[in-house]
Amino acid sequence: MARPGDTAPLGMRLSLAFVAVALSAVALLSALTAVFAATDVDQLAQAQRAKLGQAMASVLGASRAQAGSWASTNFMSADDLADKISVNVKVTDAGGRVVHTGLGLRSRSGPIERSAIIVSGHRVGMATVRFGPGLGTADSRLRTEFWRAIAGAAGLAALLALVVAIAVSRRLTRPVDRLIEVANAVGGGDRSARVGDLRGPTELVNLGETFDEMADALDRQEQLRRYLVADVAHELRTPVAVLQAGHEALLDGVVEATPTQLASLRDEVLRLARMVDDLQTLAAAEAAALQLTLKEGDLAEMAATAADSLAGRFESSQITLERHLDPAPVRADSRWMHQVITNLLGNAAKFTPAGGRVVLSTSLDDGRAALSVADTGVGIPADQLPHIFERFWRGTNPTGAAGSGVGLAVVAELVRGHGGEIEVDSTVGQGTVIVVWLPAA
Repeated sequence: MARPGDTAPLGMRLSLAFVAVALSAVALLSALTAVFAATDVDQLAQAQRAKLGQAMASVLGASRAQAGSWASTNFMSADDLADKISVNVKVTDAGGRVVHTGLGLRSRSGPIERSAIIVSGHRVGMATVRFGPGLGTADSRLRTEFWRAIAGAAGLAALLALVVAIAVSRRLTRPVDRLIEVANAVGGGDRSARVGDLRGPTELVNLGETFDEMADALDRQEQLRRYLVADVAHELRTPVAVLQAGHEALLDGVVEATPTQLASLRDEVLRLARMVDDLQTLAAAEAAALQLTLKEGDLAEMAATAADSLAGRFESSQITLERHLDPAPVRADSRWMHQVITNLLGNAAKFTPAGGRVVLSTSLDDGRAALSVADTGVGIPADQLPHIFERFWRGTNPTGAAGSGVGLAVVAELVRGHGGEIEVDSTVGQGTVIVVWLPAA
């Protein structure tokens, strides 16, 4: 359940977060700057007061040296200087007796700077200079301009943060909005909706690609389901119709329940059972092609195991099985690759007459592993080659061999699931060569 604070759009929350972070950083920087700047200004003011105090002491020293004594000293020069820099000056002699007090600044709260009055290397008195708050108008102006600069920088930073936040939030939320839109479309039944080419952060681009792959897988599963239903309905129609007609003829007394008639019905039942088994194999292969467990293995070893399992069939059919198995490392699901190889070998044995030859070979070529099954059978006409991997397609069958037409369809599904390809070359009367190419490990 969403919390009340989570109802705001993501873009707005990102923008506010960027602005908040920027303002916090500016506030912290301004505070630190203010503290350090105030310290620097105070040190500058202190240094300036010390220089002014020394300057005042130098003026008083010069007047004292010219007069010869404090009683005859003319303090007009010192008073003029004090008036110009807005300070009050009190002069004491070497014994601490006040000999002069200026008429300028009367503040009692300002800082005081004391400087010794030196004449001919001897201290003849002390100048006590009292300053007003700060360094006068210059100090106030400096502080005012400083705070204005901080306020301006904070405002500019906030504005810049807002602009950047809006731009970044739009860059982040645009692909997210696209993903939500496509997800809603797919959830609403639009199987063709895809995210497509996204522009944004790498993670969101990868998420879009993953979503499209998931949508493709879902669409493929839905198509497989529809194909399976259509294939089942098509293939079961004929035997079911034959069984229905035969049983109705027996029930109506049109034909007698002879052993021949019952054997015909039994053959149709067996045909139905074979179809159900083949459909189950095809469905399992299609599902396995979507969820294979790939492990590193040698295609030659898989081929040898499959050939061993069919050795008896080749021997009873008087067909020679030759093996040329070179190492070919692949990443494959060995259980389903066994199904691929046995289907290819069984299909070759089915259409190769007695005395013929089947050659099973594996090799590694240009970064790909190859599995080849070549036979000296009846061959396949050129116009039928594009259809041999279709479900339940049998073509012209000159040998009369029984089959449901799903063996090569299973091979095609499993090879495609392994990321491989199939090549077929056949000549009528000479034989067929089927080559399976898989990515090498």
